[in-house]
Amino acid sequence: MSELPVIDVSPLLAADPTAPAAADPADAAAAGPAKRAVAEAIGEACRDSGFFYVSGHGVPPDLPRRLDAASRRFFALPEEVKAEISMERGGKAWRGFFPVGGELTSGRPDLKEGIYFGAEEPPGPLPLHGPNLFPAQVPELRDAVLDHLGSMTALAQAVMSGIALSLGLDEDYFRSGYTAQPTVLFRIFHYPPAPPDDPDTWGVGEHTDYGLLTLLLQDANGGLQVRTPRGWIEAPPLENTFVCNIGDMLDKLTGGHYRSTPHRVRNRSGNERLSFPFFFDPGWDSEVPPLPYAPGHRWDGQVDFTGTYGEYLLSKVSKVFPRLFEKL
Repeated sequence: MSELPVIDVSPLLAADPTAPAAADPADAAAAGPAKRAVAEAIGEACRDSGFFYVSGHGVPPDLPRRLDAASRRFFALPEEVKAEISMERGGKAWRGFFPVGGELTSGRPDLKEGIYFGAEEPPGPLPLHGPNLFPAQVPELRDAVLDHLGSMTALAQAVMSGIALSLGLDEDYFRSGYTAQPTVLFRIFHYPPAPPDDPDTWGVGEHTDYGLLTLLLQDANGGLQVRTPRGWIEAPPLENTFVCNIGDMLDKLTGGHYRSTPHRVRNRSGNERLSFPFFFDPGWDSEVPPLPYAPGHRWDGQVDFTGTYGEYLLSKVSKVFPRLFEKL
């Protein structure tokens, strides 16, 4: 069980040809009121904690299983083999593997290792864009990752349509503007068990996400915690759901009306933990002026910036991997 709401988003997929699963045409007539009901639930969750679970997403159940199995095979490889796709080899695309302690989410090393992915593109001049690095020893990981990117992109567009409706906007407001060409990033994280005698060792320290929307697939081991108005709560894995949270850009767009909420991870299960966060962000060249809402207040006061989203994102990510950024 979880204190966070579980929202069935299937009505938002009903009229979307890019959605992960086709809806029954008989449901189309009821889609309008049903979408409004989903939008109201999403809006309430965004105003409260900025976190909720997504069910009714239409993602084939075999896809998370394929992704989990391939990822476990990769992280079981020797360190020197994993390093063959290290981030240093990804160049400006910022793709590839980093070892335990290689990422500094809150200014200190995280107790996790992982792989960075993004939309599969040819090499080019833009940072955080380009080809992904895939391990030759686990060839099935490539198809699983790319299939997951496609499914998550479609699902994120659908959830954003619900967010648009909840704000009194046309459901295509984001799809036709900020996310017409979204910045898509994806991570696979592997968390060793946290030392039981060290309460200050975190898999990921307290932070908020940079962009519009995050969709998280997590395994059965749990460890995600969310800072709500009522204090820190657990966000345990629920079968056949994704955890969804909004990021700093949606907080900025709504003047704090919708909350980009701090969260953290500590793997206390005693097992190896995997998580799969997918980040759905504005287009690289998009500016993000606030929508006409009363200004709110963020937890750290750090949401304001000028310029494009790409410039903002690059400045943030450079703090997470400072040594890599210096080399680039």
